[in-house]
Amino acid sequence: MDQHIAEAIGRPDLIRLDDRLVCLRFETMKVVSALAAVRHLLDTGAVRPGDTLLDSSSGIYAYALALACHRHGMRCHIVGSTTVDRTLRTQLAVLGATLEQMEPCSDLKLDQKRRVERVHEILAEHPSHHWMRQYHDDVHYLGYRAVADLIRRSARGAELTVVGGVGSGASTGALAHYLREEAPGTELVGVQPFGSVTFGAEHVADPEIIIAGIGSSIPFGNVRHASYDALHWISFDAALAGGVDLLRRHAVFAGLSSGAGYLAARWERDRSPGRTVLFVAADTGHRYVDTVYARHREAVPIGSLAPRQVTRREELALPWSRMDWNRADAPA
Repeated sequence: MDQHIAEAIGRPDLIRLDDRLVCLRFETMKVVSALAAVRHLLDTGAVRPGDTLLDSSSGIYAYALALACHRHGMRCHIVGSTTVDRTLRTQLAVLGATLEQMEPCSDLKLDQKRRVERVHEILAEHPSHHWMRQYHDDVHYLGYRAVADLIRRSARGAELTVVGGVGSGASTGALAHYLREEAPGTELVGVQPFGSVTFGAEHVADPEIIIAGIGSSIPFGNVRHASYDALHWISFDAALAGGVDLLRRHAVFAGLSSGAGYLAARWERDRSPGRTVLFVAADTGHRYVDTVYARHREAVPIGSLAPRQVTRREELALPWSRMDWNRADAPA
């Protein structure tokens, strides 16, 4: 029996959608990393019960850290993006977390920069606060070992390709790291939005929106570029089509990044007949009802979509591009 709701929320479901296509579905994925990170910090004496844990977040990690702090008797302070919505603000308040939300800003890079600057100001005022550094501290890898063990038991020796958003680097990077301990042939395919600097696509803008959580406008220390075998850059419109098809065809109601991962996973499955492809659905679709699912009639059939295969980042183009990364280092 679970001792706290965070443990249940962080436990994923494995759902076989089709032949050699599996969905790793979370209610809120970052709870996995936040719980394990806070537990590790307490066990090693880096923090003590009652201390204040601090970080910047665009939304999901804020909720995850608030739950982990609630579970372990810690205080939580979040410097939040302009994208933090009313539902999350209310949840954070009731859970006892405090939130400083940035003023509205159309520039994601500026929003992230302002949040980090504010974190440094808070640390100068309160040096006893512990900055979680979700983008840079690999303590956030720890929680995914149990998830990798679950995947390994369920895969029963099948050759695996893991597909998912890159984001902070902790989720897909950690899954591949732990799976490769026993199966070094496990392949890792990352999903990015256009405009993200992580793998060098900042020169291609998406006219709609950047898919939250899977890209970045600043470098992240937790991204291990040499873990990735291939990359897919997917636009908002293509991800919308993927999300709608995932719900319509398989009844899986997931976020926009999950729609992008589903598209990439289907393509990887079809090109690799001997492999089982697992994609990460990091959260539910509830916060995307108005921006994505209310527009379901606009979704193009996913059969009409295919990636443009590129060999250089200069060739990247909307709505969907793919590149063999071959476990190379970070772009210069």
